Amino acid sequence: MQNTKISSTWTLAALAISAFAIGSAEFISVGIMPLIIKSFNITIAQAGLTVSLYAMGVMLGAPILTTLTTRIDRKKLLIGIMVSFIIGNTVSAFAPTFVILLLGRIITALSHGLFMTIASVVAADVVAPNKRASAIAIMFTGLTVATVTGVPLGTYIGQALNWRSSFIFLILLGIVGMIGSFILVPNNLSKATPSNLKGFVRIMKQPKLILIILITALGYGATYPVYTYISTILNQQMGWSDGAIVIILIVYGLAVAIGNTMGGRLANVKPLNALLKMFIGLAATLFLVWVTLNTHYFGLVAVMLMGLFAFMNVPGLQLYMLQLAEELTPSEVNLASSLNISAFNIGIIIGSTMGGFAASNNMIAITPWLGIAMLLLGVILIFYLMRSVSAQKR
Repeated sequence: MQNTKISSTWTLAALAISAFAIGSAEFISVGIMPLIIKSFNITIAQAGLTVSLYAMGVMLGAPILTTLTTRIDRKKLLIGIMVSFIIGNTVSAFAPTFVILLLGRIITALSHGLFMTIASVVAADVVAPNKRASAIAIMFTGLTVATVTGVPLGTYIGQALNWRSSFIFLILLGIVGMIGSFILVPNNLSKATPSNLKGFVRIMKQPKLILIILITALGYGATYPVYTYISTILNQQMGWSDGAIVIILIVYGLAVAIGNTMGGRLANVKPLNALLKMFIGLAATLFLVWVTLNTHYFGLVAVMLMGLFAFMNVPGLQLYMLQLAEELTPSEVNLASSLNISAFNIGIIIGSTMGGFAASNNMIAITPWLGIAMLLLGVILIFYLMRSVSAQKR
């Protein structure tokens, strides 16, 4: 197959499939945690390491591995990442001990961070400049949909068969993603500029890049105080049954996908302005969740609106980081992209930790306000960044 015959649509589809596999892997252990606890006779705190170590692996692995792999051809790197993903989940699936299971999770997490970094750059590279945010949105759709569809499916497989089957499910997804990258990603991708650890220093010397990293963590993480405990809120606060919650989460996933696509289109032009509106919109939906927290149908509508806005800001956040990096540190675009991927995971850690503190102290009703507080701080930083950009243009 000639490169010229590979449509950007097919390339983005291949990236989305791989992102779906990787997104399913991130939270798969949450659904099968009771089975893992029983299998290895461990505590719930120990089992929680399957999630926390994964998040740490993504956060730290993305910038470090990006620096070490800048000389590798991007298509070969994408294929290699999926091979690593398959290996990590194979280790987890056949782990004889809990420590080996954790090792498999760490290998998978390292693949996750590097993939999201490289895939963002590739997605933006294969389309016209005015469609870059939409392209990134398509790639991220695989990740966001996986959170609420791939994870429940993997959990169901684990409960129906055994927890090891859930990881075999991920292996199969990884194989599909690897084949997709091999066939549908062109060979003539632009070369990455070799980077080194000094690149971190060059990026950290740019206040605007630091600002967008902080904005990313705040804007993306703002949903997680609520989302982490969404099943509990739907059940105990809004009165929905366990069976209904499964269906609700699937529909929530569709809302996330729609919002992600809308966000990409809105951010294609003037992404910073679009991000400001998205942050305010998300804050408004979180306020509605708080207002309707103890209602049945109105609460459901508020949750769906939250899903629509939850990840709408993702394409714009990643695109604006790429645009700033191309302008301020053109030799460190991959590294800057990786740091923003780390910021997404920092946001998850901050949001879910705050939500966990509230939930453990019987204050789950304040979780929407925790997200609103994060967004308020994010809006302030966006205004500051917009002011800095305007001052530079004068």
